[in-house]
Amino acid sequence: WLSQQQHADGSFGSKDEFAQNVGVTALCGMAFLSSGSVPDAGPYATHLKLCTDYLLSCSATNGYIVESDVKTHGPMYGHGFATMFLAEIYGMSDQPGLRTKLKLAVELILATQNEQGGWRYFPIPDEADISVTVCQVMALRAARNKGVAVPKEAIDIAVQYILKCQNPDGGFRYRLFDAADSKQPRSAAALVALYSAGALQIDVRQQGLNYLLKSLPDQKTPEQEYYDYGQYYGALACWHAGDEVWDQWFPAARDLIMHTQTRNGNWTNPWIGNEYATAMSLIVLQIPYDYVPIFER
Repeated sequence: WLSQQQHADGSFGSKDEFAQNVGVTALCGMAFLSSGSVPDAGPYATHLKLCTDYLLSCSATNGYIVESDVKTHGPMYGHGFATMFLAEIYGMSDQPGLRTKLKLAVELILATQNEQGGWRYFPIPDEADISVTVCQVMALRAARNKGVAVPKEAIDIAVQYILKCQNPDGGFRYRLFDAADSKQPRSAAALVALYSAGALQIDVRQQGLNYLLKSLPDQKTPEQEYYDYGQYYGALACWHAGDEVWDQWFPAARDLIMHTQTRNGNWTNPWIGNEYATAMSLIVLQIPYDYVPIFER
C-alpha cells in the first residue's frame, strides 16, 4: 500500500499541509529501509532512490531541507527526519551531491542550536522544545555514524537540555520552563535521544523507562493525535533498553498495530495522513530485523 502512494516526484504525503512533506517522505523511506531494501537492491529500491531524489531537490543552498510550498508549523521536524534518512542512505547510494547536501544539512542543524542546547520549529537559535530537539539529535547521530563531522559539544549540550526537562515522575516536559507535565510520546522520544547520544545517566534512563512502562500500548490509545509518534519512539526506546523491557512493550505494541491495520494494508492518521501512520507502524513492526543502523541497539 505504501509504495503505491509515492508521487511522481518521489515525495509522500497527501493530507492538507503535509502534502509532499519532506518529513513524511523521509519516514516512508525509513520504512522501506527497515524492510531490508536499499537503493540498488530489494523490492523498494526504486522507491528509495525516488525518495532520495526528492529530498535532495528540496535542499536549499544553506542546507535547509524543506518543501517549496512550506505549510507545516514546524518545518525543522521535516529537516531532521530528512537529514536522518539521507545519512542512512549515504554510503548506499552514488547519487550526485548527496554527501555535500548531507553536510550542509548537518551544518544548518548545528548553526541553529540555541544556547540551552535545543531546537524549535524553525531554523533560528531562539526557543527550544524537547520534541524538535530529539529529532535533530537523531539526525546528528545518524550523520556522525556515517563519518560526517559533528562536534561532541553540540551533542553534550543537547543531552543536558533533555536531562533538564525530566520531571520527578521520570517523564519529560515539553519545554524547559513549562509546567512539569509529563506525556508518554515525548518521554519516549527523550529516552531514544539519550540512548542515541550515548548518554550514561543510567538512573535517568531507568526512571524514564519506569514512567513509560506504566502506559503500555492498548486499544484505548489510537485516537490520540500523537499516537503514531508515541508508538515509534516508545518501541525504539524499549528496543534500546534491551530484551527485558522490549518483551514487555513490543507484544502489546505489535498486537495493537496489527489490530488497527485496514483491509487495504495501511494505517490511518486524521491529522498528518495515512502515509505517515503507515510508515510509523511499519518501522515499529520491523525494528526486530535490526536492518537500519540508527535504530540498532
